[in-house]
Amino acid sequence: MAEIEIYTTTVCPYCVRAKQLLTEKGLVYKEIFVEDSEARAEMITRAEGRRTVPQIFINGKLLGGCDDLYRLNANGELDQWLQGV
Repeated sequence: MAEIEIYTTTVCPYCVRAKQLLTEKGLVYKEIFVEDSEARAEMITRAEGRRTVPQIFINGKLLGGCDDLYRLNANGELDQWLQGV
């Protein structure tokens, strides 16, 4: 099973949408809240300077944000990410 990490805030509608899609697909994910500066700094470093949430990682590889997640799902590439291809 793929390891999914998602950096979020509690007030972000894009975070809610991304988590909703992951849940609908029956996927388990680790949610990391970036309200504190240490978690946010970690996210920015891992996300290659991106500061927006959500930032989603699958098996340690940066997938991107909510729009990226939905785009990959729509064209069938998300399943490949989940299989580690």
